[in-house]
Amino acid sequence: MIRKNVVCLWYDGAALDAARFYAETFPDSSVGAVMHAPGDYPDGKQGNVLTVEFTVAGIPCLGINGGPAFKHSEAFSFQILTDDQAETDRLWNAIVGNGGQESECGWCKDKWGLSWQITPRVLMAAVSEPDGAAAKRAFDAMMTMKKIDIAAIEAAWRRQK
Repeated sequence: MIRKNVVCLWYDGAALDAARFYAETFPDSSVGAVMHAPGDYPDGKQGNVLTVEFTVAGIPCLGINGGPAFKHSEAFSFQILTDDQAETDRLWNAIVGNGGQESECGWCKDKWGLSWQITPRVLMAAVSEPDGAAAKRAFDAMMTMKKIDIAAIEAAWRRQK
């Protein structure tokens, strides 16, 4: 059953593959109902997977195989907060290692073009530090990174270089 408010994500035929990957990668994630097209449609045939209900880190989503007309962009991303470097590395490496690509400041894209922010909680604490100089040091360190290095963020934040 579809909830009242669901994030709808457009895919070019790969909604089920993406949903399965997310369910295998992120905690509190799963694949739900799969709907097959009851008839032909502009970018598919009767019987093709049309939509997939899934959950990503507790967020209900609907993947729709709508064809190549629309692409994902950085204007939408999932931000996943991590507790330590091992979790940060595991999630980042899963996305990038499965055909994705690195970006800047903890952002990466999966192979379907969906953007992810793999964000250690310590980074959020550091850049929101009431001491503006400490927050700036952490922010400046982050700006030099692709995947976030927690030890480097903490060193900049606390000036422990």
